[in-house]
Amino acid sequence: MIDEAHERSLYTDILLGVLKKIQKKRSDLKLIISSATLDAEEFQDFFNVNTSKDKSKDTCSIISLEGRMYPVDILYTIEPVNDYVEKTIQTVFDIHTKEPEGDVLVFMTGREEIDKVVNEISERATTLPHNALGIIPLPIYAGLSTEEQARIFEPTQEGFRKVIVATNIAEASITIDGVVYVIDCGFVKLRAYNPKTGMESLTVAPISKASAKQRAGRAGRVKPGKTFRLYTEQSFMELRDSSVPEIQRSNLAPVILQLKALGIDNVLRFNFLTPPPVEMMIRSLELLYSLNALDNVGRLTIPLGVQLAEFPVDPLLGKVLLASAEFHCSEEILSIAAMLTVQPNRVPKDVLTDERRKFWVEEGDHMSLLNIYNAFTTRGKLSGKWCHEHYFNFKTLSRAVSIRGQLKKYLARFNIPLESCLQRHGTTATGRIEATRQIRRCITSGYFSQAAKADIDGSGRFRTIRDNVVLNVHPSSVLFSRNAKYVVFHEVVETNQAYMRDVTVIEPEWLSELAPHFYEYKNIGVDNKG
Repeated sequence: MIDEAHERSLYTDILLGVLKKIQKKRSDLKLIISSATLDAEEFQDFFNVNTSKDKSKDTCSIISLEGRMYPVDILYTIEPVNDYVEKTIQTVFDIHTKEPEGDVLVFMTGREEIDKVVNEISERATTLPHNALGIIPLPIYAGLSTEEQARIFEPTQEGFRKVIVATNIAEASITIDGVVYVIDCGFVKLRAYNPKTGMESLTVAPISKASAKQRAGRAGRVKPGKTFRLYTEQSFMELRDSSVPEIQRSNLAPVILQLKALGIDNVLRFNFLTPPPVEMMIRSLELLYSLNALDNVGRLTIPLGVQLAEFPVDPLLGKVLLASAEFHCSEEILSIAAMLTVQPNRVPKDVLTDERRKFWVEEGDHMSLLNIYNAFTTRGKLSGKWCHEHYFNFKTLSRAVSIRGQLKKYLARFNIPLESCLQRHGTTATGRIEATRQIRRCITSGYFSQAAKADIDGSGRFRTIRDNVVLNVHPSSVLFSRNAKYVVFHEVVETNQAYMRDVTVIEPEWLSELAPHFYEYKNIGVDNKG
């Protein structure tokens, strides 16, 4: 049984294709595909092998079960909204002061917006009359502790109204009792891959009609409700009917690795529910070839390609982990990889203190993440108090420790020795410089395709070396407003500009040395071969 199929996640679509392939061999295999909102005909067409017009021979049928829903009033704005974050906060207080009792569910795009809305509601709630209902704003997103997440499910205290501020996870994945009002900002944060640049970025995009209807439906679970859409009715009519499936907007390198590990070598002929663009497939194949994960005929290399397919991380980060043996820095790379996986909370500028800055180093974010991890596990002694003093989330760093342990088991299975180059080179200034250099070279060996060079005009902008894409250093980065010349980066985040996040300083000659098939080094710098 496959649930929530309407979300069209990357691996749900892959699983559907694999199951269809299995059904050709296993005619007795029964599949149930379920969802609250589903384009059932598309799934029926995919699995139905009946080619005749005789419906009685269909091998796939649709069963509809009507759920109990109360009526929901839909309210739109008269004019387009310039600042949906501020409009959200205003709408929360309009509901709180004018509408009967009932909890509010707010949809925002991500953690930073959610935290801002929660903090603003808390501050402005102090101005409410003493006899007014109390207001309890609660966030919900990945990265919160179990205790923090559990609070949204607790019954609302008498005399209070809960305001749950969530990402699109609350559309279907979780159900919160007591919600009567929904505020829909009309946007969602999506990961999108550009095959022309070979870069994947997080970007804010309009939701689909299907998502808007799903969000509105959360208001009618317990009694008649209201949904406040922070966009015009005309804007709703112009939305896509459904969201673009993840497989059509993602880096397919991890998927290709998994399919080839399953013995499906001809991925271009794999039966996808919705085929991805050919250029995406080609770019992902090129990336895997440049990582030496595929050989000249497109098969997984042994052992590198097979090991990358096993790693539960992005192929670029997997390559860094596997290369750590060559650079004698597996202990440090394990810690950095774990920290990249959990993404420690970004601290607002107004609370960024010298206590937090002392973890920063001029080489960039990866080494700074290593310093944070080491401090947490040694001086911090895995302490919640230490985390509070330094503006870190205790649960997030504890999860990094757990993930590091899991990755460590993979390295042990691959017979990669655990070595610390910081210990190997000693504690002298010269030794630390050399150890840091080796760690950065190891990072470059995996992220060479995500390298950028500073513009010579001193603007602080960078351009990717291979495709000349303009990028900026994220304001949360150690290297923001620094004069780095060449860098590699972990990911790109798009807001009003495209920002590199988790950035490390490199030397340009490392690119031609570690990826000669991808770059060549000349006196004027690093250029694309082709």
